[in-house]
Amino acid sequence: MEIYRGEELIQFADRFPTDVACLKYLSEIKWNNGFKCLKCGHIKFSEREKHQRCCTFCKHIESPTAGTMLHKVKFGIRKAFLIMFEMTATTKGLSSSQVSKRYGITRKTAWLFMHKVRLGMESSQSLPIEGIVHVDEFVVGGKENNKQGRSYHSKKKKVVCAVELNDKKKVKRVYAIRIEDYSSKSLRTIFKKHISKTAKVRTDEWKGYRPLKKDYHIEQILSKTGHNFKELHIIIHQIKSWLRTNYSWVHKEHIDKYLNEYSFRINRSIFKETIFHKLAERMIGGAHFGYEQIKISI
Repeated sequence: MEIYRGEELIQFADRFPTDVACLKYLSEIKWNNGFKCLKCGHIKFSEREKHQRCCTFCKHIESPTAGTMLHKVKFGIRKAFLIMFEMTATTKGLSSSQVSKRYGITRKTAWLFMHKVRLGMESSQSLPIEGIVHVDEFVVGGKENNKQGRSYHSKKKKVVCAVELNDKKKVKRVYAIRIEDYSSKSLRTIFKKHISKTAKVRTDEWKGYRPLKKDYHIEQILSKTGHNFKELHIIIHQIKSWLRTNYSWVHKEHIDKYLNEYSFRINRSIFKETIFHKLAERMIGGAHFGYEQIKISI
């Protein structure tokens, strides 16, 4: 198949002018390695309208979106494509209110679909970060009285961030996840999910990292108010500014989804031309789940 390459909205709209054009693209992704009937496993088919495939044995008809994360998109697959494209192409992100107005859908529908896309952006965890890695925690939320530093009783949303640097000390990859507290048990989560045991990890002198030294190569140094972790703290500042500017407030149950979106874009910044295609693959490869499975807090 000819995968889409580009970052221009007009070019994208020209490539996918109708729902049928979008379905054709998804069918090529879904059945790239051949057709297999979901009902009986038969591999022979006849093609129907809107690029559906009909099993020649049991006559089951399957659409390109059936059983995927794009299953039963009720506002049109082309609108879904455009929302997905904007979520990958823009570095500033979009709010559900903006998407609602742009595409003529309700804010609730926009919010739910965008969270589904963010779940599609979640890391596969198949390629842990290596080399030089800096790790630190931060909080998301407004100021609280009488709460300083790593307060265990703060109501702020706590996040731990890991940044992989290249040989020139430039940011290569970023991952961030919400944690319940600053204990070594909570901090271990990002190590298990995203950091290779061969990585050379650098943290500040917080005691929560000490027990992790048994399993990871960790060097603890004085933070110097972030001066020893310049690149990491630039990323942290960007994440906090991005969340505050676009969304003003995020629920703790959903913050990991927003962090998925940020990491997905920044980790593919050198492959921006094909980032939409990568997301389309994720959405087609992911299993269908209903909106009711996303906790609603709007």
